[in-house]
Amino acid sequence: MGNMTFTFADRTVVVTGAARGIGLAICERFAQAGATVYLVDADTQAVTEAAIRIGGVGLTADVSDTPSVQAAVDRVVTDTGRIDVLVNNAGILRDRMVWKLTDDDYGSVMAVHAGGTFRFTRACTPHFRSQGHGRVINITSYTGLRGNVGQANYAMAKAGIIGFTKATAKELGPFGVTVNAISPNAETRMIETIPQGQRDQIASQIPLRRWGTPREMADAVAFLATDEAAYITGAIVPVDGGIAI
Repeated sequence: MGNMTFTFADRTVVVTGAARGIGLAICERFAQAGATVYLVDADTQAVTEAAIRIGGVGLTADVSDTPSVQAAVDRVVTDTGRIDVLVNNAGILRDRMVWKLTDDDYGSVMAVHAGGTFRFTRACTPHFRSQGHGRVINITSYTGLRGNVGQANYAMAKAGIIGFTKATAKELGPFGVTVNAISPNAETRMIETIPQGQRDQIASQIPLRRWGTPREMADAVAFLATDEAAYITGAIVPVDGGIAI
Protein backbone atom coordinates (compact mmCIF):
# COMPACT_ATOMS: atom_id res chain seq x y z
CA MET A 1 0.00 0.00 0.00
CA GLY A 2 3.04 2.28 0.19
CA ASN A 3 2.56 3.54 -3.38
CA MET A 4 -0.99 4.79 -2.92
CA THR A 5 -1.49 8.21 -4.48
CA PHE A 6 -4.55 9.36 -2.56
CA THR A 7 -4.66 13.10 -2.07
CA PHE A 8 -5.99 14.91 0.96
CA ALA A 9 -5.36 18.43 -0.30
CA ASP A 10 -7.79 20.91 1.28
CA ARG A 11 -8.67 18.34 3.95
CA THR A 12 -8.18 18.84 7.68
CA VAL A 13 -7.11 15.82 9.71
CA VAL A 14 -6.98 15.47 13.51
CA VAL A 15 -5.01 12.62 15.08
CA THR A 16 -4.86 11.93 18.81
CA GLY A 17 -1.93 10.22 20.49
CA ALA A 18 0.10 11.71 17.67
CA ALA A 19 3.55 12.36 19.14
CA ARG A 20 5.04 8.95 18.41
CA GLY A 21 4.47 5.42 17.12
CA ILE A 22 1.44 4.60 15.02
CA GLY A 23 -0.11 8.01 15.66
CA LEU A 24 2.90 9.84 14.29
CA ALA A 25 3.09 7.51 11.27
CA ILE A 26 -0.56 8.30 10.53
CA CYS A 27 0.16 12.02 10.70
CA GLU A 28 3.14 11.65 8.37
CA ARG A 29 1.00 9.71 5.88
CA PHE A 30 -1.69 12.38 5.74
CA ALA A 31 0.84 15.22 5.60
CA GLN A 32 2.58 13.57 2.65
CA ALA A 33 -0.79 13.37 0.91
CA GLY A 34 -1.35 17.12 1.28
CA ALA A 35 -3.63 17.32 4.31
CA THR A 36 -3.52 19.97 7.00
CA VAL A 37 -2.68 17.81 9.98
CA TYR A 38 -3.30 18.59 13.65
CA LEU A 39 -1.31 16.41 16.00
CA VAL A 40 -2.93 16.06 19.44
CA ASP A 41 -1.07 14.66 22.43
CA ALA A 42 -0.70 15.17 26.17
CA ASP A 43 3.09 15.48 25.83
CA THR A 44 3.63 19.11 24.82
CA GLN A 45 7.31 18.86 23.98
CA ALA A 46 7.00 15.64 21.99
CA VAL A 47 3.97 16.75 20.00
CA THR A 48 5.53 20.14 19.23
CA GLU A 49 8.69 18.51 17.93
CA ALA A 50 6.72 15.94 15.93
CA ALA A 51 4.56 18.64 14.35
CA ILE A 52 7.60 20.65 13.28
CA ARG A 53 9.15 17.53 11.78
CA ILE A 54 6.19 16.70 9.54
CA GLY A 55 4.89 20.20 8.87
CA GLY A 56 1.73 19.89 10.95
CA VAL A 57 0.27 21.74 13.92
CA GLY A 58 0.83 20.41 17.42
CA LEU A 59 -1.89 20.75 20.05
CA THR A 60 -1.65 19.74 23.69
CA ALA A 61 -4.83 18.16 25.00
CA ASP A 62 -5.97 15.65 27.59
CA VAL A 63 -8.39 13.33 25.79
CA SER A 64 -9.93 12.34 29.13
CA ASP A 65 -11.01 15.94 29.82
CA THR A 66 -14.01 17.38 27.96
CA PRO A 67 -13.01 21.09 28.08
CA SER A 68 -9.52 20.19 26.83
CA VAL A 69 -10.96 18.19 23.94
CA GLN A 70 -13.43 20.92 23.02
CA ALA A 71 -10.70 23.56 23.06
CA ALA A 72 -8.61 21.48 20.64
CA VAL A 73 -11.53 20.98 18.25
CA ASP A 74 -12.47 24.67 18.45
CA ARG A 75 -8.90 25.63 17.59
CA VAL A 76 -8.90 23.40 14.49
CA VAL A 77 -12.21 24.76 13.25
CA THR A 78 -11.15 28.36 13.94
CA ASP A 79 -7.99 27.80 11.92
CA THR A 80 -9.38 25.85 8.97
CA GLY A 81 -13.17 26.12 9.08
CA ARG A 82 -13.64 22.37 8.99
CA ILE A 83 -12.66 18.89 10.17
CA ASP A 84 -12.66 16.13 7.58
CA VAL A 85 -10.92 13.22 9.29
CA LEU A 86 -10.64 12.24 12.96
CA VAL A 87 -8.29 9.44 14.02
CA ASN A 88 -8.77 8.35 17.63
CA ASN A 89 -5.44 6.77 18.54
CA ALA A 90 -4.58 8.03 22.04
CA GLY A 91 -3.94 5.33 24.60
CA ILE A 92 -2.09 4.30 27.75
CA LEU A 93 -1.32 1.03 29.52
CA ARG A 94 -1.77 0.10 33.17
CA ASP A 95 -1.17 -3.65 32.99
CA ARG A 96 -1.81 -5.90 35.99
CA MET A 97 -3.66 -9.10 36.73
CA VAL A 98 -7.30 -8.33 37.43
CA TRP A 99 -6.99 -8.97 41.17
CA LYS A 100 -4.21 -6.39 41.34
CA LEU A 101 -5.90 -3.69 39.24
CA THR A 102 -6.74 -0.55 41.18
CA ASP A 103 -9.64 1.76 40.48
CA ASP A 104 -7.12 4.21 39.02
CA ASP A 105 -5.61 1.52 36.75
CA TYR A 106 -9.07 0.78 35.43
CA GLY A 107 -10.40 4.32 35.32
CA SER A 108 -7.42 5.97 33.65
CA VAL A 109 -7.26 3.39 30.85
CA MET A 110 -10.99 3.64 30.22
CA ALA A 111 -10.88 7.45 30.33
CA VAL A 112 -8.14 7.71 27.72
CA HIS A 113 -9.02 4.90 25.31
CA ALA A 114 -12.81 4.71 25.39
CA GLY A 115 -13.41 8.16 26.87
CA GLY A 116 -11.04 9.93 24.49
CA THR A 117 -12.61 8.23 21.48
CA PHE A 118 -16.05 9.26 22.68
CA ARG A 119 -15.14 12.85 23.55
CA PHE A 120 -13.34 13.67 20.32
CA THR A 121 -15.99 12.02 18.17
CA ARG A 122 -18.74 13.88 19.98
CA ALA A 123 -16.91 17.21 19.65
CA CYS A 124 -16.31 16.73 15.91
CA THR A 125 -19.79 15.46 15.04
CA PRO A 126 -21.54 18.86 14.73
CA HIS A 127 -18.96 19.86 12.11
CA PHE A 128 -19.27 16.56 10.25
CA ARG A 129 -23.05 16.94 10.17
CA SER A 130 -22.97 20.52 8.91
CA GLN A 131 -20.48 19.54 6.19
CA GLY A 132 -22.40 16.43 5.18
CA HIS A 133 -19.11 14.57 5.19
CA GLY A 134 -16.62 13.10 7.62
CA ARG A 135 -14.38 10.17 8.38
CA VAL A 136 -13.75 8.71 11.83
CA ILE A 137 -11.14 5.99 12.20
CA ASN A 138 -10.69 4.45 15.64
CA ILE A 139 -7.73 2.36 16.76
CA THR A 140 -8.79 -0.77 18.58
CA SER A 141 -6.76 -3.90 19.31
CA TYR A 142 -6.46 -7.66 18.98
CA THR A 143 -6.75 -7.60 22.78
CA GLY A 144 -10.20 -6.06 22.46
CA LEU A 145 -11.22 -8.97 20.24
CA ARG A 146 -9.51 -11.86 22.01
CA GLY A 147 -8.36 -10.63 25.43
CA ASN A 148 -4.88 -10.84 26.92
CA VAL A 149 -3.51 -11.84 30.31
CA GLY A 150 -2.78 -8.83 32.49
CA GLN A 151 -4.82 -6.44 30.35
CA ALA A 152 -8.42 -6.77 31.47
CA ASN A 153 -8.83 -3.00 31.68
CA TYR A 154 -7.22 -2.44 28.25
CA ALA A 155 -9.26 -5.25 26.69
CA MET A 156 -12.45 -3.78 28.09
CA ALA A 157 -11.63 -0.33 26.73
CA LYS A 158 -10.68 -1.61 23.27
CA ALA A 159 -13.75 -3.86 23.09
CA GLY A 160 -15.83 -0.82 24.01
CA ILE A 161 -14.33 1.08 21.09
CA ILE A 162 -15.50 -1.70 18.76
CA GLY A 163 -19.07 -1.31 20.00
CA PHE A 164 -18.82 2.48 19.83
CA THR A 165 -17.58 2.26 16.23
CA LYS A 166 -20.57 0.19 15.16
CA ALA A 167 -23.12 2.31 17.03
CA THR A 168 -21.82 5.64 15.74
CA ALA A 169 -21.56 4.26 12.20
CA LYS A 170 -25.32 3.73 12.35
CA GLU A 171 -25.98 7.14 13.90
CA LEU A 172 -23.75 9.20 11.61
CA GLY A 173 -24.25 7.34 8.35
CA PRO A 174 -27.31 9.42 7.33
CA PHE A 175 -25.07 12.53 7.45
CA GLY A 176 -22.47 11.16 5.05
CA VAL A 177 -20.06 10.23 7.83
CA THR A 178 -18.29 6.87 7.97
CA VAL A 179 -16.94 5.38 11.19
CA ASN A 180 -14.50 2.49 11.06
CA ALA A 181 -11.70 1.01 13.14
CA ILE A 182 -8.47 -0.83 12.56
CA SER A 183 -7.01 -3.53 14.76
CA PRO A 184 -3.25 -3.06 14.31
CA ASN A 185 -0.25 -5.26 14.92
CA ALA A 186 2.89 -3.16 14.53
CA GLU A 187 6.37 -3.14 15.97
CA THR A 188 6.31 0.02 18.06
CA ARG A 189 8.03 1.21 21.22
CA MET A 190 5.47 -0.76 23.23
CA ILE A 191 6.46 -4.01 21.48
CA GLU A 192 10.15 -3.25 21.99
CA THR A 193 9.68 -3.73 25.74
CA ILE A 194 8.99 -7.45 25.11
CA PRO A 195 12.14 -9.61 25.29
CA GLN A 196 13.50 -10.47 21.84
CA GLY A 197 12.96 -14.20 22.25
CA GLN A 198 9.31 -13.69 23.13
CA ARG A 199 8.89 -11.24 20.23
CA ASP A 200 10.30 -13.81 17.83
CA GLN A 201 7.97 -16.47 19.21
CA ILE A 202 4.94 -14.24 18.69
CA ALA A 203 6.10 -13.34 15.18
CA SER A 204 6.32 -17.06 14.33
CA GLN A 205 2.59 -17.35 15.04
CA ILE A 206 1.68 -14.54 12.63
CA PRO A 207 0.72 -15.97 9.21
CA LEU A 208 2.93 -13.38 7.47
CA ARG A 209 5.73 -14.27 9.93
CA ARG A 210 6.59 -10.70 10.86
CA TRP A 211 5.37 -7.70 12.78
CA GLY A 212 3.82 -4.89 10.79
CA THR A 213 5.27 -1.41 10.57
CA PRO A 214 3.62 1.79 11.77
CA ARG A 215 3.55 2.94 8.12
CA GLU A 216 1.48 -0.10 7.13
CA MET A 217 -1.04 0.80 9.84
CA ALA A 218 -1.06 4.39 8.54
CA ASP A 219 -1.73 3.26 4.97
CA ALA A 220 -4.82 1.37 6.11
CA VAL A 221 -6.09 4.39 8.03
CA ALA A 222 -5.49 6.63 5.03
CA PHE A 223 -7.48 4.31 2.78
CA LEU A 224 -10.47 4.37 5.15
CA ALA A 225 -10.37 8.18 5.00
CA THR A 226 -10.56 8.36 1.20
CA ASP A 227 -13.52 8.92 -1.07
CA GLU A 228 -12.82 5.45 -2.45
CA ALA A 229 -13.81 4.02 0.94
CA ALA A 230 -17.08 5.97 1.09
CA TYR A 231 -19.21 2.80 1.21
CA ILE A 232 -17.30 1.20 4.09
CA THR A 233 -18.64 1.94 7.56
CA GLY A 234 -18.92 0.11 10.86
CA ALA A 235 -16.00 -2.13 9.85
CA ILE A 236 -13.28 -3.39 12.18
CA VAL A 237 -10.36 -3.95 9.82
CA PRO A 238 -7.59 -6.27 11.05
CA VAL A 239 -4.23 -4.88 9.92
CA ASP A 240 -2.34 -7.58 11.74
CA GLY A 241 -0.66 -9.99 9.33
CA GLY A 242 -3.42 -12.51 10.06
CA ILE A 243 -2.71 -13.01 13.76
CA ALA A 244 -6.43 -12.72 14.61
CA ILE A 245 -7.48 -15.50 12.23
